[in-house]
Amino acid sequence: MKRSQIVKSLQVVLCVFLLSSCVSRKEIVYFQGLEEAGERLEQNQNKSLAIKPNDLLTISVSAPEQAAAMPFNLPVVGMPETSGPLALSPQGRQQLQTYLVAKDGKIEFPVLGEMTVEGLSTQELASKLKKDISEFVQDPIVNVRITNFQVSVLGEVNRPGTYDVTGEHLSLPKALGLAGDLSIYGERSNVLVMREVDGKKVYKYLDLTNPEILESPFYYLQQNDVVYVEPNSAQRQSASYNRNAGVYISIASVLISLAVLLTR
Repeated sequence: MKRSQIVKSLQVVLCVFLLSSCVSRKEIVYFQGLEEAGERLEQNQNKSLAIKPNDLLTISVSAPEQAAAMPFNLPVVGMPETSGPLALSPQGRQQLQTYLVAKDGKIEFPVLGEMTVEGLSTQELASKLKKDISEFVQDPIVNVRITNFQVSVLGEVNRPGTYDVTGEHLSLPKALGLAGDLSIYGERSNVLVMREVDGKKVYKYLDLTNPEILESPFYYLQQNDVVYVEPNSAQRQSASYNRNAGVYISIASVLISLAVLLTR
């Protein structure tokens, strides 16, 4: 093979490589056209997290006269020398007992008895309890919190795992941020979110590059949601390649260089 033919072949290979490695902005950048979707984000943000069966709740009741509020708090277990809703753990930290929401969506609350909490937000439950307790206690203060809010982020992210959430609002981008964001091999236009609704598994594929994601009920995550980022086409194709392909390419490059030198 003549030297000119070899050089032309190398140029063709190089051009094909460069063209195949180009990635458009549309495939990578999140929330394109976001300026048109600000109002939709605000509307979606107003939705509160709803309490579900198997949730763990901490509920504390206080009042100016704390003794009057004590019957509405869970008793301390294993700490007979302590009274009140708070107990010191072996590490010296204060720890509240939790209410487990039953499968029928109910809890057993001191004095008030059985009540349905499923479907309520923590703010709604606190308001309901405050109203009911006000019949017995003057100016009660009620705080409700979901303590088992976790999400799992799997697939093509930099730190896959299960993450505890301290607040009650966790967006999909923030969850991905906890996991170190998508790797360069993550498919940004087809992120899967799975959750359980009324005992059934439901799912939705979301496009991170599309601002319409802000309107989705899956944009804000709920307890025990699972997020899966699938590999993009380049990563799927590379999975079928021989792991020694890089070595073979290097050897081929050396052989081509030698051929060029010998044909001078």
